[in-house]
Amino acid sequence: MRTHYCGHLRASHTGETVTLFGWVDRRRDHGGVIFVDLRDRTGIVQIVSDPERTPGSFATANDLRNEYVVRITGKVSQRQDGAMNPKLPTGEIEIYADEIELLNAVRKQLPFQVSTAEAESVREELRLRYRYLDLRRERMAQNLQTRHAVVKAIRRFLEDEEQFMEVETPILTRSTPEGARDFILPSRVNEGEWFALPQSPQLFKQILMVSGVDRYYQIARCFRDEDLRADRQPEFTQLDMEMSFLTQDEILDLNERLVCHIFKTVQGVEVPRPFPRLTYAEAMDRYGTDKPDTRYGLELVEVSDLVADSGFKVFSGAVKSGGMVKVLPIPNGNEVISNVRIKPGGDLFKVAAEAGAKGLAYIRVRESGEIDTIGAIKDNLTAEQKQEMLRRTGAQPGTLLLFGAGPDDIVNPTLDRVRQAIAKEMKLIPADRLNLLWVTDFPMFEWNADEQRLEALHHPFTAPRPSDLDDLKTALAQAYDLVLNGYEIGGGSLRIYQPEVQRQVFETIGLSAEEAQEKFGFLLEAFEYGTPPHGGIAYGLDRLVMLMAGEESIRDAIAFPKTQQARCLLTDAPSTVDAQQLKELQVASTYRPKPKPEATEN
Repeated sequence: MRTHYCGHLRASHTGETVTLFGWVDRRRDHGGVIFVDLRDRTGIVQIVSDPERTPGSFATANDLRNEYVVRITGKVSQRQDGAMNPKLPTGEIEIYADEIELLNAVRKQLPFQVSTAEAESVREELRLRYRYLDLRRERMAQNLQTRHAVVKAIRRFLEDEEQFMEVETPILTRSTPEGARDFILPSRVNEGEWFALPQSPQLFKQILMVSGVDRYYQIARCFRDEDLRADRQPEFTQLDMEMSFLTQDEILDLNERLVCHIFKTVQGVEVPRPFPRLTYAEAMDRYGTDKPDTRYGLELVEVSDLVADSGFKVFSGAVKSGGMVKVLPIPNGNEVISNVRIKPGGDLFKVAAEAGAKGLAYIRVRESGEIDTIGAIKDNLTAEQKQEMLRRTGAQPGTLLLFGAGPDDIVNPTLDRVRQAIAKEMKLIPADRLNLLWVTDFPMFEWNADEQRLEALHHPFTAPRPSDLDDLKTALAQAYDLVLNGYEIGGGSLRIYQPEVQRQVFETIGLSAEEAQEKFGFLLEAFEYGTPPHGGIAYGLDRLVMLMAGEESIRDAIAFPKTQQARCLLTDAPSTVDAQQLKELQVASTYRPKPKPEATEN
C-alpha cells in the first residue's frame, strides 16, 4: 500500500523504505543507471534504478516510458551535493527502487507532452479534448489544488468560526423572470410543464432565512443560458451566503475577514483591512466602471461644463444632448502614443470603437503648457478654459489628454477600456499587488431601452435605501460588490423582507400584481409569516481561483469547462438524443439544418 505521496518526501525521510504510486514524468538513461521522475498530484520525486545496487527493478525501469503507471518501493537516500535539484521541493533526495511494478502502459501516441520538463505550448482545444491528460500537467494540477484549498478555507472559516450552516438547495426549480436566460427541462411526469436549472439559489436562501437558518452557505452550482462571451461558462460555481440580523457594515466586516482568511491560509498573504469603499457614482466618475482596477492611477476627469458652449460641436453637442465629455490624462503619453494610433485604423482607435465610440479626440501638452491638437479644438478654447483644463487634469508637459464625448454609457466604457490597455502597455500595473475594494450605493434600477421599462440593476429582491421608498424609480440600493484588481469577485445586498415593499418593486419593473403572484407568490406568502431582516453575498468561485492562480481564463480554474461555444470537447456535449426520449417527454424539435448551398457549374 502507498506510504507517501511523491511531493511530500523530504530529507527527513532519509533511510525510510517507501511505496509510491504515480506516472512516469520522464525517464533518462545515464550510462546504464536509469533515472525516473515519478509524478502524482502532489509533485515529482526522482527514482533511481542501478543494475548493481537495485538489480530487481532494473529490467522494468529499462522498459518504462512517459505516462506509464507504476508502483515503486525503495529506500529514500540523500542526494550528493552536486546532484541536488533546488527547483524541486524533493530535490534533496532520491529513491533507489528495490521494486518497480508496471500497472499500466500507454497504448497510443500522446496528443501532447504531459511532462513538465518537456512542456510545450498546446492549443486550448486540444487541452480540453484530452482534459484528463491536461489535468496531469503541473499547471493544471496546481490550479486544482488551489481551488481545493480555497474551498477548504471557506468551509473552515464559515463553519468553525462564524457558525454558518451548509444547506443544499434544489437544482430542479421553476423558471422566473429577470436575470439571464434559463436552462429549461421538460417534466415527463407532469406533462406539459417544465423545470429550470437555477441561475442562483437566491429565492431558496431567502426562504431559509424565513425558516430560521440565520447563517447559511453553499458551494452552489449555477446555470445561465447566456449568449456567447469570452470568459463566461454556462455552468459555474459560486460561494453563496445569506445572514439574518446583520447590518450592511457587519456583513462587509465578516466578508473582509473571510477573504483575508482565504488569502492567508492558501497563499500566506496578509491582506490589510478595512477594504476601501467607493460609491457606484464615485467609481463611474473616476474610472468609468463599477469594477475599477485601483492598482494604478490614470483617473478620468469630467470637463462637460468647460466645453458645453464650445464651438467644437462634438463636445458641445454631446453635452447638450444629455451626454458628457471626459478626459483620460496620460502622463508621458506623448512619448509612447502617436497620432496614428488614435486615428482610424490605429490600435487605440479600435479599442474605443469596440466600446461604441466614434473616435478619440486628443490634446498634447507641450513645453511651457502650450497645447497641440486639431484646430477645431484649439481654436474653440479660451486661454482660461485651457488653463482650467490643465489644472483639473493635472497635466504637465508631455501629458496626453484623450477625450470621450457622447452618452454616458458610451464614454465611460470607452475610456475604461482605453485606460486598461494603456496601463498594460506602459507597465503601470504592479503584478504582486492585491487591491480589494467595496463598491456600494448602486442604483436600484436601470432603463432597458429594448423593452422600454426599468429593470433591477442587481435583482428585484435587493432592498432600497429606506429614505428612497417614496420614489423607487430613482432609489439607491443597499447593494455592494467586492472588486479585486478590476474583477468583480462577489456581489450582494440587504434584501427586501416586507411583502408590501417587494410588491412595490415588482410593480416598478413592470410586473402586474397577477404576474408577481404567479411567479413569486410562494415568496410573498412566506414574507407574511415573520421574516427577519437579512442580507447576503455570492462569490464567483471560478473567478476568485483564476485570479489567485494567476490565470487569465476561468477555464483554467475549472476541471471540466465548456468552450466559448458552450461545448464540452471531452464528451462532445451537447448532443442529440434518441427520438423515443423526446416522445416520452412530449417534446418535438423544430430545428432543421440549413440546406447546403448547391454547387454551381463553372
